[in-house]
Amino acid sequence: MDKVLKNSWALFLGMGFIMMAYGFQGSLLGVRAVREDFSLTSTGFMMSGYFVGYFIGAATIPQIISRVGHIRVFAAFASLASLVILIHSVLINPFVWFVLRVLTGISMVCIYTVAESWLNDRSSNKNRGSILSVYMVILYGSMGIGMFLLNFSKPQNFQPFILISVITSAALIPILLTKKKPPKFKKIKAMSLKNLYEASPFGMVSSLFYGTIQSALFTLLAVYATSMNFSILEISIVTFLLAVSGAVAQFPIGKISDIYDRRKVIVLSTFSAAVFSLLAILVSRQMYLPEGLATSKTWFYIFFILFSFFSLPMFSLILAHTNDYISKDKFVAAGAGLQFAFGLGAISGPFLCSLFMDIVGPNGFFIFLFFFHSIIGVFGIYRMKVRQTIDNPDSQFVAMPQTITPAGIELNPITEPIDEPEVKTENGKVLINETSDKKDN
Repeated sequence: MDKVLKNSWALFLGMGFIMMAYGFQGSLLGVRAVREDFSLTSTGFMMSGYFVGYFIGAATIPQIISRVGHIRVFAAFASLASLVILIHSVLINPFVWFVLRVLTGISMVCIYTVAESWLNDRSSNKNRGSILSVYMVILYGSMGIGMFLLNFSKPQNFQPFILISVITSAALIPILLTKKKPPKFKKIKAMSLKNLYEASPFGMVSSLFYGTIQSALFTLLAVYATSMNFSILEISIVTFLLAVSGAVAQFPIGKISDIYDRRKVIVLSTFSAAVFSLLAILVSRQMYLPEGLATSKTWFYIFFILFSFFSLPMFSLILAHTNDYISKDKFVAAGAGLQFAFGLGAISGPFLCSLFMDIVGPNGFFIFLFFFHSIIGVFGIYRMKVRQTIDNPDSQFVAMPQTITPAGIELNPITEPIDEPEVKTENGKVLINETSDKKDN
């Protein structure tokens, strides 16, 4: 573990700054949209722009990296993300913000791909599981910290936008100063949706609907909290709880899914999330009233933590379930296919959720989450009746952040092994390096 941190500290530090800015930005834009009296529909439309950009970027980034190189791509798109957030504070309009969110989504998927392919290049078969674990903790932890930065200045001011830009720009420093040579980019092919559905209908469909859930959850939670008259500190707390409880839940739920039928674990998790979303509605009835009249938010926090605990590990569960039905050599391609399905669902999530909120009020947010979690559960029960569980010894649960790219999925220790570095001697014989130290140092 010490060697992992020593050899990849620059990347981890840079990604920590990036995720801190990302977490701050998501909360800030949601709160500011409400304060600017954007309609819920226009807010959902604006927020969905990020996932449109993410989807576009995922399809185009391999060609860009192959043509320009990792360092230039990272510098260019981190600079673009830093610039775009400043324009938000100048041009305050839902349509303009939608375009800016598209650019942010493109920038972020490029940054993720560069960082994860770089981590892949620095990995060996012995340490890539450790690298993935550290990477995931840094992503969730930094995002949670970023959400608390909302308290440093009023969202109506321009200073928070400048701070996000500064943090994003700071991420460039450790990565651009690293003396490591950039890796050669290997384009990863995804399974087509047809092939993915044939391999695992439940995996593909649940990934599609879960993308809808996740995009709405992370983009509109701050909008919901602001609409319910939460203070800035309370908004920071609830968004922080989302990130942290989701990270903590990954390993215990994943361990259970390796012991019992994974589809049952997914179904129980999604129905549990649906139940706790309803309970969050029941205890939120008077929370929006002014201070002194509002009911305590303690039970809301408890039910929301439990909702996040069961909801956020589901992408990793879905990925592991899909791997149960395919051979080991297709794990990465299937993961890329699931990300494609996830992205399709994510594009529509914020807009659809905003329609629910527009029709029934702020609690339409949790009604939306209940509805789509229930769909996943019902479809899972149906699939368990028509298809037997398959025991695949090559498949096991590995915790993955929702932002993972196909390059990051390769860090999964159960995928095809990464080739150890080779050394050619003078007489032409090829010898496998004794350790991966020379590659890492």
